[in-house]
Amino acid sequence: MITQIDHIGIAVKDLDEVVAYYENTLGLHCEGKEEVASQKVRTAFFHVGEVHIELLEPTDPESPIAKFLESRGEGIHHIAFGTNDIEGQLAHAKGSGARLIHEVPFEGAANKLVAFLHPKSTHGVLTELCMPKS
Repeated sequence: MITQIDHIGIAVKDLDEVVAYYENTLGLHCEGKEEVASQKVRTAFFHVGEVHIELLEPTDPESPIAKFLESRGEGIHHIAFGTNDIEGQLAHAKGSGARLIHEVPFEGAANKLVAFLHPKSTHGVLTELCMPKS
């Protein structure tokens, strides 16, 4: 059911500053910025080979990304796996003992349905499942 590594999420304090680094220093092109109100973040995406890099800046001091930055600083926040059946993948994960943060997928960035698995049940890695909205 997993089809690919979709993206790697990186928590940042200043989205515009980090976008400039990725563009000017690494020579990558920002595909666009988007605010995801439900997650209280602004995002920017970069396509690198078959994988995207998603930069995440908090828009609210109570957001999960703000709390992550406060406790851990900037850095890798999550890995996202693409699937063609997010509900089936969630059921499979739950059935195998994974702790779901979200029982039901919701609308995330880049016009995708997303849901997260808790890192306490995924060997320390916050895991996102995502699928394009149809």
